[in-house]
Amino acid sequence: MSPTFDIVELATTYANKSPQDILKLAFAEFGDDLWISFSGAEDVVLVDMAWKLNKNVKVFSLDTGRLHPETYRFIDQVREHYKIDIELVSPDYTKLEPFVKEKGLFSFYKDGHGECCGIRKIEPLRRKLTDVRAWATGQRRDQSPGTRSQVAVLEIDTAFSTPERTLYKFNPLSQMTSEEVWGYIRMLELPYNSLHERGFISIGCEPCTRPVLPNQHEREGRWWWEEATQKECGLHAGNIIAKSKTL
Repeated sequence: MSPTFDIVELATTYANKSPQDILKLAFAEFGDDLWISFSGAEDVVLVDMAWKLNKNVKVFSLDTGRLHPETYRFIDQVREHYKIDIELVSPDYTKLEPFVKEKGLFSFYKDGHGECCGIRKIEPLRRKLTDVRAWATGQRRDQSPGTRSQVAVLEIDTAFSTPERTLYKFNPLSQMTSEEVWGYIRMLELPYNSLHERGFISIGCEPCTRPVLPNQHEREGRWWWEEATQKECGLHAGNIIAKSKTL
């Protein structure tokens, strides 16, 4: 990383740049130390853009053990389409097994999704990011008015940085809309999760995801039994932290 990497200045400078320009900056500064997080429709757009800039792009996906079969097939389709490795990061069984033994497989319907996501998503992601200098996500501002409306194109990841290591986070698609994402997918005939053809928009774990009705926001299909402003699993906990500071 160059000594002139001023994240505040760059976030301002690149606020209205294209996703490709933001990814060019990310690769220029971090090269092969940049990892792409992959799971949903917007992420295949991110992977496509990144792959066109760097054929050796590094991609990982969280395998919670509770994903839809269609999602696993989608991951494999993307792997084959780009001829790239997609590293699957799984929960620590020494934490997962006691949790399931004590609370069963559906405790989140009663006591919220936080604990389950903590074991199946947050711990594996924290473990993955331990030695990572920078990562890029497919977050978009229109995904969740409650938690993502202020997502910056570039930021310090306050959730996963440590006193010894600053983790940089790029959100190249932050200003893209859902319509633009799907226009890109259809124009280039990119692979996508077949669940989208059945009314699913935002897709997570199978028990926590359902199709949405016409005119419902995409986030209403996730953790529908919980309060809307908390619909983050913790992967992007900084969104909730940042929002609370402005209230």
